[in-house]
Amino acid sequence: MDKTIVLVKLAEEGAIGEEKPISLRELARKLDTSPQTIFRVLERLENEGMIIRKVRGRRTYIELTEKAVSFLEELYDTLGKALYGGFLVGEVISGLGEGAYYVQIYRERIREYLGFDPYPGTLNVRLLFPRTVFDALYKVKPVLIPGFVKNGRTFGDVKAYRIRIDGLESAIVIPSRTVHPANVAEIIAPVKIREKLGLKDGDRVKITIV
Repeated sequence: MDKTIVLVKLAEEGAIGEEKPISLRELARKLDTSPQTIFRVLERLENEGMIIRKVRGRRTYIELTEKAVSFLEELYDTLGKALYGGFLVGEVISGLGEGAYYVQIYRERIREYLGFDPYPGTLNVRLLFPRTVFDALYKVKPVLIPGFVKNGRTFGDVKAYRIRIDGLESAIVIPSRTVHPANVAEIIAPVKIREKLGLKDGDRVKITIV
């Protein structure tokens, strides 16, 4: 059995920053293997300086070392870049009809901070991969469009992420207060994206993060 699988499971069991009582039989059951296999992997991890293992009576206590935590952090970063580091896939859906109003309200600031004059409307895409907008953009630095007050009403900050859809320059916008669920990306562009790319509800699109 690969040691990485065991390390991940030990982390899930809470063996980071403290000793946790670990049952070899229970750990083997969760990983669909034998207690003997788990024992051998734990011996290997101990020899490699990945875990601290102590036996007290009939109980085994395990804690991941700093080396193991660093290994898992690097693995997390690598997987994040591979899965969420460059694109999103979703299907076009109808919006709530409020996009045009807010794009007009923020128009001058969008032009100033993103460098294009936005079409007064948005394209809404329900994500199929990854599961949420935040999964896709968690390591991408946004362009922050600052909020303002107009006619006594406060309009909050907007985070904008530069993207391309079929080569078309555009941006995902996430207002500080949004009614969209986390699996819906709201997109602005210099043109009406639906007409430019011939899109309709249900069409699948691939979004490239710039």
